[in-house]
This record gives sequence, structure tokens and C-alpha cells, in this order.
Amino acid sequence: MKNWWVRFWKEEDGIGTVEMILILVVLIALVLIFKSQLTSLVNDIFDKITSQSRLV
Repeated sequence: MKNWWVRFWKEEDGIGTVEMILILVVLIALVLIFKSQLTSLVNDIFDKITSQSRLV
């Protein structure tokens, strides 16, 4: 198992995978931290869309 981790860490593809995982973790953390603000923003946007669509 240790050899697998060493090879994984040294490979270029492994580093790309680690970078993608770290980016996803940061994005998920940001969504969780700002969940209420994002929910409020999305609701406001959909309310505006709904009110504007009634005018058409």
C-alpha cells in the first residue's frame, strides 16, 4: 500500500487528481459556509424572473 501511495504521489497524473480533489473540497466548503446567502440570492433571482415573466 505504501508503494502505491509513493507512486501515486510522484506521478504527474496523481498530482492533477490531488489538485482536482482539493479544488472540489474548497468549493464544497464555500457552499456550506455561504449556504444561507446563496439560497437567498437564488430565491431573489427566481422571484425576479417570475415577476418579470408575468409582464410578458
